Amino acid sequence: MTATYENIATTTLGSSASSVSFTSISSGFTDIVAVLSMKATSGSVSGVGMRFNNDTATNYSFTYLNGNGSTAVSARSSNSSGISVGPTNFAITETANTFSPSVVHIQNYSNATTNKTAISRGNDAGNGVAATVGLWRNTAAINRIDFYMFAGNFDTGSTFTLYGIKAE
Repeated sequence: MTATYENIATTTLGSSASSVSFTSISSGFTDIVAVLSMKATSGSVSGVGMRFNNDTATNYSFTYLNGNGSTAVSARSSNSSGISVGPTNFAITETANTFSPSVVHIQNYSNATTNKTAISRGNDAGNGVAATVGLWRNTAAINRIDFYMFAGNFDTGSTFTLYGIKAE
């Protein structure tokens, strides 16, 4: 079975913003993949989180693994108000012309009978690489995704693209 990626939406920031939202997401796909290229504004180096359906309650859990070439760290967060994604639990930088890429895969997002899971991979040139697995303890179909900075803002030029995957 082959899979087809369909571009749902792309947002490129023309000015700094603390969050980016994708709303009214169609349920016509099997999975969703978000491809992010992020940079923090000067003085607002921060981590990045993700929430579904505007849910800011403590219904999320995640486990992450970070490495920088000499040290590896892993930890878990339960009852969180979002899933840490991208350069997980270390800050995306404000280094000139350096954007931190991340890919987030959300499985069975439109299924209305199971909790939702996500896997993210990301890196930051100044800090290392990260992988995260996250859980949203809710069976609702996902129709909105918010990416946000834990503190500060995404810088101008940060790009967020959402793809739907259709199994054929």
